[in-house]
Amino acid sequence: MNKEMLDLAASSIKAAKSAGADDCRVQISRERFVEISYRERKPETIKEASSRGLFIEIFANGRYSGQSTSDLRKEPLQAFISNAVATTKLLAEDPFRSLPDPKYYAGRAQLDLQILDPSYAQLTPEARHSIVKTMEDSCLSLGGDKVISVTAEQYDSYRESVMLSSNGFEGYRESTEYQVGASMSARDEGDRRPMGYYYAGAVSRKTMPRPEEIGALAAKRTLSLFGGKKIQTETLPIIVENQNVPRLLGAFLQAMSGRSIQQKQSFLSDKKGQKVGSDQFTLIDDPLLAGGLGSRLYDSDGFAAKERTMVESGVLNDFYVDWYYGRKLGWEPTTGRSSNLIIPPGKRSVEEIMKDLGRGIYITGFIGGNSNSTTGDSSIGIFGQLFEKGEPVQAIAEMNIADNHLKFWNKLAEVGNDPWVYSSQRSPSLVFTDVVVSGV
Repeated sequence: MNKEMLDLAASSIKAAKSAGADDCRVQISRERFVEISYRERKPETIKEASSRGLFIEIFANGRYSGQSTSDLRKEPLQAFISNAVATTKLLAEDPFRSLPDPKYYAGRAQLDLQILDPSYAQLTPEARHSIVKTMEDSCLSLGGDKVISVTAEQYDSYRESVMLSSNGFEGYRESTEYQVGASMSARDEGDRRPMGYYYAGAVSRKTMPRPEEIGALAAKRTLSLFGGKKIQTETLPIIVENQNVPRLLGAFLQAMSGRSIQQKQSFLSDKKGQKVGSDQFTLIDDPLLAGGLGSRLYDSDGFAAKERTMVESGVLNDFYVDWYYGRKLGWEPTTGRSSNLIIPPGKRSVEEIMKDLGRGIYITGFIGGNSNSTTGDSSIGIFGQLFEKGEPVQAIAEMNIADNHLKFWNKLAEVGNDPWVYSSQRSPSLVFTDVVVSGV
């Protein structure tokens, strides 16, 4: 625990109460990040920033506001808080705004989430540049004379925060994060310019892939798109590559939020306890996963984090409902947002599944698209590989899949054994059958 930050948060609460707030919640954070990108073997972006800030939520006379400042000097901060309380009292009343019942703070797990890399301070500027240059070199080397351009980039950050509320919550968090990736555009036949990428994220450097692997995979994925074209519209099985599943799942998660439900923008609002997917569809939210990018001991309301099975064998078990929307809906709150999302892996590899499927499409990327969280209707562009008898036979591009989420997730036939571990959404590749893939 950072005592200086804790004392400042406590004094800020005291100041807000003295100024007339009924209740308040204070978050103080300190962050440092570095971002570097290279293009044509030259640095294109070099950013480094350190910041400290305070965010205060004020509850006064049935009214609410959230305000932030980066000026943490004693006298200016006192003036900022007094002014924040005064302006809050000028806002319209919102009877649903309040601090949570403290009973939701209880039961917080006492464990090390392993989200802080102790070696972060030893990461030198030279090492950062070396990582990016190695990714770029590897991508350029494999891409050869087909390369139009390569961009390699890395981002790392350290963050420390304290959260305190006037009704007894106290929390502290310290974490690190690393993101690396490379993208390549290449010269194909005619005017085609396929672009591929590969990226990875983690809380610890030692769990990241090697930079040369990332660059090589970005090149390999781009070259695999050569000759891509539309094929005839056909009903086929599809396999969605593990790292692309979060894009597919996004609209479903949006419909699970208390805000969407309260505002009547959710196709799932009346589906709790009902089948919304096949028996293969299980979705676990695990905030206590060691080393997870989404790991946490408490959420933004201060609720003690715990594992939840949101969807089990296709049955919708729960929603993401924070304290505020729980009160508006008259529902028991859960948590306001997802943490680490896990679809339990299956037993077979993508290659084994492909052999059994015969003919289908392996989707390695999405383009554009839209999804209506009110109706569940969705449409999205795809690219990837047509495969037959387990072997890729044709790159495909500019094709499209469209369906309704309530039908689509019932088409989930199998889950691969390859969970993507470089994201807070750890999904394996997913196999859907009887999907209309629109092309020519």
